This record gives sequence, structure tokens and C-alpha cells, in this order.
Amino acid sequence: MKVIAALSGGVDSAVAAARAVEAGYDVTGVHMALKTEGVSCAGSRGCANPQDRADAARTCELLGIPFEVWDLADEFEENVISDFVEQYRIGRTPNPCVRCNEFVKFRELTVRAHHRGFDAVVTGHYARAEKHGDHYELLRARDVSKDQSYVLAVMGEEEISRVIFPLGDMPSKAAVRAEADQCGLEVSNKPDSFDICFIPDGDTQGFLRRRLGESAGEIVDTDGNVLGEHRGYFEYTVGQRKGLGIDRPAVDGRPRYVLRTRPDANQVVVGPSELLSVDVVITTDLTWDASDDEGDVRTTVAQPLGTDDDECLYAQMRAHGRPTPIKQLERFEGGLRVALAESVRGIAPGQTLVLYRGNRVLAQSIIEGTQRLDRAAPAAS
Repeated sequence: MKVIAALSGGVDSAVAAARAVEAGYDVTGVHMALKTEGVSCAGSRGCANPQDRADAARTCELLGIPFEVWDLADEFEENVISDFVEQYRIGRTPNPCVRCNEFVKFRELTVRAHHRGFDAVVTGHYARAEKHGDHYELLRARDVSKDQSYVLAVMGEEEISRVIFPLGDMPSKAAVRAEADQCGLEVSNKPDSFDICFIPDGDTQGFLRRRLGESAGEIVDTDGNVLGEHRGYFEYTVGQRKGLGIDRPAVDGRPRYVLRTRPDANQVVVGPSELLSVDVVITTDLTWDASDDEGDVRTTVAQPLGTDDDECLYAQMRAHGRPTPIKQLERFEGGLRVALAESVRGIAPGQTLVLYRGNRVLAQSIIEGTQRLDRAAPAAS
């Protein structure tokens, strides 16, 4: 089988490539150049950082495989960075890694690979893909603490069928590093990166301010009382506590949190923590990944995750969030209404909801709004 190994320059993709070589595949290493004009990627991974590119090239040299750099900067700017900025502009909280996996790392990469005559893409993501009959399914990695199926759920079955995840059954990241060391890979001790790759300094507010400018507006409570001023509503997200810039304390002395932003009014609404708790999540832009009949999805008594035959339904709403059992699931055209078995705090429109049956991905959808069961009005919209 002729495959490309997507190499970020880190240890995970290096070990994945080494395993592909060991499996007997005809492997070509590919590093994606994602840097765009005006975006500094120094210190970040996967964004044409010179050190990462050099590490990816060195890995290929050690493995004895060809190395190529594919320029995907235009696709990255259009589908990831510009979308990230636009989502914040309209008052939503996107996950750029989901978007990148959908449009760049898999859709564009696999299309280019197919046109070049490659059969599949090998990647260092922590997830598993299995074929059942004529269908391919995406599952959590064996090491649930490193699982990345949440950001991969957007791929869909066609992309899943063309991707190989050699690390899906690895017991831990420590085991991956040990294997890299045994293979003589020089990135075995290279630290992980947790930043948004195009905001390497971690200053998301500053990045958005440079792209969207400043627009002073009001910070208000749920009764409309003005408590302070902000420089741009897009610098705030649901659940935020720090950096609100409110001088006077709440009447009861308790901290206040961002409950929602109002782009049309250029306002940020804050309130007590209990108003962050929601019981129902409403989504749109539904992608159904699994082979299950969508009309036959059922809920069962919640059990701990850990076995692939677990029939319980779970919703995960953050990349590293705890899966929440589902009490009731309703599907409508293009979306879901998910009643949670327990309240969850700080869920914002624009975030991704991934639906699991046990450890298996069923669907992915974008959060449109939330509700609290003790009131009919949306808690965030």
C-alpha cells in the first residue's frame, strides 16, 4: 500500500510513520506548510515552523523514506483562520482544530494524496478506525486521556476510510515516547504543544483585536444594568470569569461570569455561576458518521466509559471535556436536541458536540444554543 505519513515534526506523527514503515507500506513523509502572511508561527507546531519542518525532515531521513512539504497555507487561511475570526465576530466560540481537521488535514490532504496516487494517509492522532461490513467507524483511542476522536468526528465515513491511526491502541503517551527512543527518533523527548498553532503566544484576545479592531461597548448584568466597559465583545466567551474589568462587586459578593455576548448591541452579559449550568443543547450542521440507523438511536442507563460494546449515549462538548450521559435525544432536520442527564456549565454557541455510543462516534454537530429546564429562554444563543 502506498501511503503518506503526515508529519507535524512531533513525536506522535514520527512514531506513526515508523510504524507504517515497519508494517511494510510504501511511505512518503509529508509536512504541511500552513503559515500565512501576517501570521507568526514561531514556537508552534504544524504551521511551517522551521524547527518542526527540520524535525519532520530528519525523521524521514532516519526512517529512510522520501520527504515532501505541501503548501496548504491558502486553504488554512480561508477555512481555519478566517473562519475562526468570523465566528468570534458573530458571537460564537469555534474550535479551530475541528475546522482544520475537516478542511485541511484530512479533506484537502486526502484529496491531494488520492490525486497523487496514494492509497491512504497515516497520522499520529490518538483514535481508532474500524471497518464493519461496508462501513468505517471512528472510535476513541485506547488511552482515553489522549483521545482525539472529538476533533476528528467531523471527517465523515469517506475520509475515515482513507486514514490509518497507528497510535490508536497505544496505552499511553509515555509508551509512544519510549517507542520513539527505541527507534532512534530524535523527537522522542520533544514537548507537546497545546497552543492554537496560529496564536503561539496564547493571546487570543490580542489576535482577534488585531483582526477585528477595537469597539468599546457595555458589560451588563441580566437586568441590563451597566457594570463596566469592554474593548470588543468578541474578546469574551461563555464561562469566562477573569479579565472582565468590572470595578464594583456583585451585591452578594459572589463572582460573575460571562453568560453570553450580544454582537448586535455590542454587549457582554455577565451573571452568577448558576446561570451557566444548562440541561439541553440544541445543535445544527449535523454530520452522521456511524452506520446506525439515525432513527433507531436509543438511550440507556449511563455507565462509565471503557468498553466498545457500551450502549450508552454520551455528548462531548469540549476537546478535553468529560463526556456527559444523555437522557433524551431528538433529531430534527439538520440538527439535534440533546437533553443531558446532568447539567453542564459554560457551553457556548459555535462549539462542537460529538455524539458517542460508548467509545464509538455516532455524529458531530455544531451547538446553536442551550436551555435550562427551569426556564424556557435560551441560556446562550
